[in-house]
Amino acid sequence: MSDVIPFSTALRERSSAAHSSSEHSGFMSDLMTGEGTREDYVALVAQHWFIYDALEQAADRMRNDPVASVFISDKLTRLPALEADLEFLVGAQWRESIQPLPTTQRYVDRIRRVGTTWAGGFVAHHYTRYLGDLSGGLFIGRLMQRRFGFETNGIGFYLFDDIADPKAFKDVYRAQLDAAPWDAAEQERVVDEVLVAYRLNTELFEDLARAKSAA
Repeated sequence: MSDVIPFSTALRERSSAAHSSSEHSGFMSDLMTGEGTREDYVALVAQHWFIYDALEQAADRMRNDPVASVFISDKLTRLPALEADLEFLVGAQWRESIQPLPTTQRYVDRIRRVGTTWAGGFVAHHYTRYLGDLSGGLFIGRLMQRRFGFETNGIGFYLFDDIADPKAFKDVYRAQLDAAPWDAAEQERVVDEVLVAYRLNTELFEDLARAKSAA
């Protein structure tokens, strides 16, 4: 009898190709290798604001859900940091100078549609964003810090001051995924939604590259 693979492991394995495709997109690759500019980074931060605004509004609506609430932690909240970053990077009038790209708007609409009505859908988007932030995101933050001469202003999004041990936090999160009361069919739906989130993320990078070319 073969061992049953924990859901968190299956989820990571099933989404690894989509994750890799997203993080190695041309726009992100340029930003990571030094080809990207400070303006490119600011453009990315601006789009993140719309995504996390939707995600954290969804979290507020799902706090009383017996399944989704297990995953919600104020230690993960990113919106205040993003707003401080934008004020530093763009200026006090940043709200008037940013707008969502087409993919960002689709991403936001998707989070609002599934992330406020379906616990598994909410967790799929929550997992895709925050566990990524606590993994590669920490590396990206340090890289942007060195590349653009930031101290903490401008990269607050990547600083999780309330999480002393990101690995331990992620281990607990994955244990919560394994303990979620989902049957095989629901687990499959959650995996599919994670793949949707990664696809939207990849398409956002393509949008950012197009916007840069147009400019």
